[in-house]
Amino acid sequence: MAERVLSTRELNRALLARQLLLERSGVSIVRGLERIGGLQTQYAPSAYIGLWSRLRSFRRQDLTTALERRRVIQATLMRVTIHMVSAADYPLLTEAIRKGRREWWMGVQRHQVEGLDMRRAAAVVRAVLRDGPKRQGELVDALAAEGFPRIAWSGVGLWLDLIRVPPSGTWDRRRADQYGLAEDWLPPSRPTEAEGQDLLVRRYLGGFGPASINDMASWTGLRVNALRPVVDRLRLRRFRDEAGGELLDLPRGPLPDPETPAPVRFIPTWDAILLAHARRAQVLPETLRPRVFDTKTPHSAPTFLVDGAVAGAWRYEKGRIRLEPFGCMSRETRRDLEEETERLAVFHAD
Repeated sequence: MAERVLSTRELNRALLARQLLLERSGVSIVRGLERIGGLQTQYAPSAYIGLWSRLRSFRRQDLTTALERRRVIQATLMRVTIHMVSAADYPLLTEAIRKGRREWWMGVQRHQVEGLDMRRAAAVVRAVLRDGPKRQGELVDALAAEGFPRIAWSGVGLWLDLIRVPPSGTWDRRRADQYGLAEDWLPPSRPTEAEGQDLLVRRYLGGFGPASINDMASWTGLRVNALRPVVDRLRLRRFRDEAGGELLDLPRGPLPDPETPAPVRFIPTWDAILLAHARRAQVLPETLRPRVFDTKTPHSAPTFLVDGAVAGAWRYEKGRIRLEPFGCMSRETRRDLEEETERLAVFHAD
C-alpha cells in the first residue's frame, strides 16, 4: 500500500497540535514539557513565555517552584544547548546523547584539547561541588588552580552531569550560572543508552512529528547513523511529504484536519518550532528567517503566529507589548492580537 502523503499544511497543524499551540492545555508543567520535547532556554524567560502560550492558567511562579522542587531540570542537553525537561526525562535524555556530545566537542575543539585529561577535570569539579552548588566562576577558578585551561570548562559537563540550580536561570535571576551535581540533586538512575535514545526519539516525534530521520538528527545533535537502529526497533508509522521524502511518526500522533483554525500565539526567543529541524511545517516562512534569526545578534527575535505562521515580532517595553507586523493583517487578526497582547502584558507585570 502506498504511504499517505502529508501536505505542508497538514504538517503545520500536526506540529502546532503537538506543541499545544492549537489550544492551550490543562496538563501540568511536567507533562507539558514531556509532550513538547522540552523547551530550549538559552534565555531563561523564554521557558516562561513558551509555557504561558501553551498551558491554561500558567503563572510565572509555577515554573520557578517546579525548578526549586526538582520536578523540572534545567541543563545542557540536545545540541549542547540549555533545555528545561522533566526530572524523569533528564537522566534518560542525558544518557542518550552523552557519547554524541563528547564526540562533537572533541572534534570541534581538537586543536585546543589535545592532551587534556577531561576525566580528571570532571573529578576536580565534582570535588568542589560536594559542598553544594557553586557559581560558574568558582568552578572555572578551581580548574585553573589545577592547571586546566579555560577551554576545559566548556567540556567538563560532558564528563560530569551538571544541572543549573535555581534561583539562577529563572525569570527573576536570568543568568543560569549556578551549577550542582545531578547525582546529588536527583534520585539515582542508571538508564542504558538504548533506553535513553528510545525516549529521545519518542519525545521528538511526540512534540514535532511526523518528521524525517534527518530532522531527528538536527534536533538531537546525533548522527543519522546513530539514530537508524533506534528507528528500526521502534514501532512507527510512515508517511511521505509532498517531495516524496519519508516521514516517521508515533502510532497515535495527532494529525488534525489541515483546516483546523490556528489562534494567535506569542512565541519566545529560540523556540524550537522555528529551528531548522521543523522547517517542513513552515511555521517560520523561509523568506522571514533572516528577520527572526539575525546573524548580528546572539539570539532570535520573539515572534507572534497568525494562522500557524510567523507574522511579526514583539517586545516588552515600558509595561506594554510592542508589535512589529511583517505584513498587512485583517481587522479580526488585529483584534485577536490586541486581546492576546493585553494578556501577555499582564503576565509580564504580574
